[in-house]
Amino acid sequence: MSGKSEVVNPSRFDGLKWTLVAIITAAGVYGNYYFSAEPLLYRALGLVALAIIASFIGLQTLKGRGFWELLKEAKAEIRKVVWPTRQETIQTTLIVVVVVLIMGLILWALDSLLGWIVSSFIG
Repeated sequence: MSGKSEVVNPSRFDGLKWTLVAIITAAGVYGNYYFSAEPLLYRALGLVALAIIASFIGLQTLKGRGFWELLKEAKAEIRKVVWPTRQETIQTTLIVVVVVLIMGLILWALDSLLGWIVSSFIG
């Protein structure tokens, strides 16, 4: 996170912009329903175009800019992650598979034993 402490007043048009985003989204949903007889490709392209327009408008708001900053910071954090090597991944996966198999066998044996005990009491 950045150490900046800035106070930003939301624009008085943010509410109007979010309303416009909601209207565009609703228009996309309604248009997809209304044009259901049209090919799926055309409807998908229309929805993608409306999503791009709505995203562009949403990013012009205070919350949209904050979301964009969050995405940029997340991308920077992903670069800092030390990913395991292929050998470490394979070894860890094998360990997990072996432990799951052993626990499965233990639970199966316990279930069989308890089932046998209960069935011997019931008759």
